[in-house]
Amino acid sequence: MGKVTKLKLAVLISGGGSNLQAIIDACNAPDYPAEIVLVFSNQLDAGGLERGRRAGIRSEAISHKGYPGGREAYDNAVSTLIEESGADLVVLAGYLRLVSESFVTRWKDKLINIHPSLLPSFKGLGVHQAALDAGVKFAGCTVHYVVPEVDSGPIIAQAVVPVLPGDDAGKLAQRILKQEHRIYPQVIRWIAEGRVSVDAKGIVTVADAPKADFAEINPALEPG
Repeated sequence: MGKVTKLKLAVLISGGGSNLQAIIDACNAPDYPAEIVLVFSNQLDAGGLERGRRAGIRSEAISHKGYPGGREAYDNAVSTLIEESGADLVVLAGYLRLVSESFVTRWKDKLINIHPSLLPSFKGLGVHQAALDAGVKFAGCTVHYVVPEVDSGPIIAQAVVPVLPGDDAGKLAQRILKQEHRIYPQVIRWIAEGRVSVDAKGIVTVADAPKADFAEINPALEPG
């Protein structure tokens, strides 16, 4: 049998890279259908860069501060790095920088993000406190395709987390983060297996995804 071709990932980060680590761990499984070919950060001292290097992954950083030519020029440089790496899918994993419309257009349908709320509720920053202030009983995270409008792209999957008495923003964030680490590698697997499609209305279907009347993760994760 010939070698199975894996989906090549470029993972963009700004901080410690805990979601990056979850994806690295998933990629270490022999049957996982994706591999990381580039870790990139807009922060030169991002802790996730060291995670990438320890895993033997090409890890690069370019500071966006004072970059000649502004946002468009910066994003063009990032795109060039991604293209050189041979990546098929760009994975935003705590990349705390708004990307330009030209970047989104360049990577249309090949650019995903994870957001720590149940979109379309609580877009942008400060979402954990916003959820608490609104008095919601459930929070969670969302993996979605990226479009020019912030946190508004087609939703691929969501994980639900209960809001508990005594929660503060930090406690809620940690509970949601655990689900991020579960859901992001699973969505990447689905994409790598060619099971994700989007219709004309922007509704995502995952072929052969487990179904349930209610699940903490929707579509539900496969066992194991």
